[in-house]
Amino acid sequence: MAITAALVKELRERSGAGMMECKKALVETDGDIDAAIEHMRKTGLAKADKKASRTAAEGKLVIQFSDDGKKAVMLEVNCETDFVAIGDDFGNFADNVASQILNGDYADVDAVLASNYGDTSTSVDDTLKGLVAKIGEKMTVRRFKVITTDGLLGQYIHGKKIGVVVELDGGTEELAKDVAMHVAATNPSALNEEALSPELVAKEREIAMAEAANSGKPENIIEKIVDGKIKKFMKENTLLGQSFVKDPDVTIEKLVKDAGATILSYERIEVGAGIEKKVENFAEEVMAQVNS
Repeated sequence: MAITAALVKELRERSGAGMMECKKALVETDGDIDAAIEHMRKTGLAKADKKASRTAAEGKLVIQFSDDGKKAVMLEVNCETDFVAIGDDFGNFADNVASQILNGDYADVDAVLASNYGDTSTSVDDTLKGLVAKIGEKMTVRRFKVITTDGLLGQYIHGKKIGVVVELDGGTEELAKDVAMHVAATNPSALNEEALSPELVAKEREIAMAEAANSGKPENIIEKIVDGKIKKFMKENTLLGQSFVKDPDVTIEKLVKDAGATILSYERIEVGAGIEKKVENFAEEVMAQVNS
């Protein structure tokens, strides 16, 4: 049976083992995934098998800059508990992978995982699996962003869980940090009104129209009410339209304009965002461990 890349990927996700080990196990079992997992368990390669189905929504956000400040990398690496997230082993791994991305050229996370870890002959993926086996938690390299500029980059990290990089044309590092801090706090949907999703705006208009229709007011008044709500929505959900968190009397647009600067872009990553966390009953979890 032909051992396809999709088959190797499926086994890697189920077993938590490295790609080469997965391919070797599939070759030995003629492409039978269940048999391959059993074989890997017997040889100790699938120690992370049961962990692969767990939820890894904690972790660490790393932001690193090039020496000239013109390139930045934002990396999210996940684990199951905050206790592991603040540990040296996990933290050093995250820092090293971020440095590797900063100094390399990777299309996506799979490319990073397939590359050698630092100066070793072991892949990032296999190094991660070794860390999983050592610490006993599911861990993933979830995502990264690379930002380059001819302008100025600034950052803000809140508790290693929320990170923002802002790209400015003009201005100062202090201004960039202030804007990044604001983005971390408010999480705007877009930079400006033009960048807002048309679908999002249309949905808000539909909701506003339905609410206004129930008021019993004339149609021309309803249109004005809806227009007013949409303008308010755009102001509250665009970075330039929002009031600055450190000075609510000033919008971000005015803040940067007064400083002779322009916001070119921003990136925001929040650790665990979008991952559905499983709510555990602690007593039941302890009893389950006792019974097993």
